[in-house]
Amino acid sequence: MTVLDSPIPRFHLAMPVDDLDAARHFYGKVLGLPQGRSAETWVDWNLHGHQFVTHLAPARPQGIHNPIDGHDVPVPHFGLILTIPHFHELAERLRAAGTEFVIEPYVRFAGQAGEQWTMFLLDPAGNALEFKAFTDDSQVFAV
Repeated sequence: MTVLDSPIPRFHLAMPVDDLDAARHFYGKVLGLPQGRSAETWVDWNLHGHQFVTHLAPARPQGIHNPIDGHDVPVPHFGLILTIPHFHELAERLRAAGTEFVIEPYVRFAGQAGEQWTMFLLDPAGNALEFKAFTDDSQVFAV
């Protein structure tokens, strides 16, 4: 079965960046995403089977946060839910690349419904990303 035959819908997300070369380095080299089509003003990325596009766009204001579990979570943000081993592998890859975390990898909601590993970082254009992992996948939508 190919990705196109997948019974799981895939998302398409386009995000503004102010430097496509910096985006290519971060998403291609640091995060290790395969690059797809591109033009002078945009680049497609394969984000684990989802279509993620970086579009050249002017800078915009940053700084909106919501308090969650004792941390200021940047809004808006996007990311992936990974397996625990993949989460830790990515955290080490980011550390090795000298990435500054907005919120260092830690266990959020420890001992509660929805317990998860999480980390937040910014891409070179200031877009916030969250990567998370659940020990128990049934907790993704737990209340």
